[in-house]
Amino acid sequence: MVTPMGLGLASLGRPGYINLDHGKDLNHTYEEQTMEDHSHKMLELAWERGIRYFDAARSYGKAEQFLGNWIKKNPEFKHHGVIGSKWGYTYTADWKIEAEKHEVKEHSIQVLNRQWQETRENLGDALNLYQIHSATLESGVLSNQEVLNRLWELKEKGIKIGLSLSGTTQAETLEAAYKIKNGSVWLFDTVQITYNLLEISTQDILTRVHDSGWGVIVKEGVANGRLTAKNKSPQWIEKFTYLRQQTEAYETTIDALALGYLLSRHFVDIVLSGATTLAQLQSNLQALQLDIPEKKWAEIVKQLVEHPVEYWQTRKSLNWN
Repeated sequence: MVTPMGLGLASLGRPGYINLDHGKDLNHTYEEQTMEDHSHKMLELAWERGIRYFDAARSYGKAEQFLGNWIKKNPEFKHHGVIGSKWGYTYTADWKIEAEKHEVKEHSIQVLNRQWQETRENLGDALNLYQIHSATLESGVLSNQEVLNRLWELKEKGIKIGLSLSGTTQAETLEAAYKIKNGSVWLFDTVQITYNLLEISTQDILTRVHDSGWGVIVKEGVANGRLTAKNKSPQWIEKFTYLRQQTEAYETTIDALALGYLLSRHFVDIVLSGATTLAQLQSNLQALQLDIPEKKWAEIVKQLVEHPVEYWQTRKSLNWN
């Protein structure tokens, strides 16, 4: 059991990311110590404001290291905080903004064993949840018996097991993961999924797994910045105007409205803030105070939702910056 909002560290542990204006958010200052100091300020604010779930991954640059160092300074975290991390992608950008590949995906037993050790070195026994990073049917990870056996071993040692999903086949992949059981026990305890006002195609399967006892963690709630005032795309003007009208009516911000919708879904347990700055995090947290009728949410979704193929094509086109 954790708090309704968590903090994802994807934008805090590496200088390059696909969030709109990520470089501007970091003031184009990428020295490692500076970034670690900034991440610690973000963690401190999150903790002060009641956030108790923190989400990292091996491919988030030095996010695990930054988080682990912060925990050492804040021992009370181990009594009240919860950490999830992920394996399956290797960070390859070498602390550069421009790289041929920023991360390389491999869901092999060798990568699992190596990254498990790396994660333990960074986070120690503070780690609670270990997730397959962007599991897909194509990667074969859900039919790799060596990998599944190893994950069962970790589960038996008390580590919760999860998977994160991306792309147009999120629902199909989750269906396959839902079938992996030992008797009446599921291998996976949680799913972390992309779900937001623009992409709602997985709500039926999410309802089913949640009602079965899985934890549901939502990532990319503001669509990598598209559901914020940063989105200056000409194609977005009409929807932006509509969103502005809603935020004025409910005295909130666009990002808080987007996250507030997710918090209102009965099948969502944790909504991740992917904030890069203190101001963004403060704005995101306004979502916890929203009280909007379901009829209004349905209207907002109807005005904004995209076809999944369109959504994922747009996301794929976002530049690392």
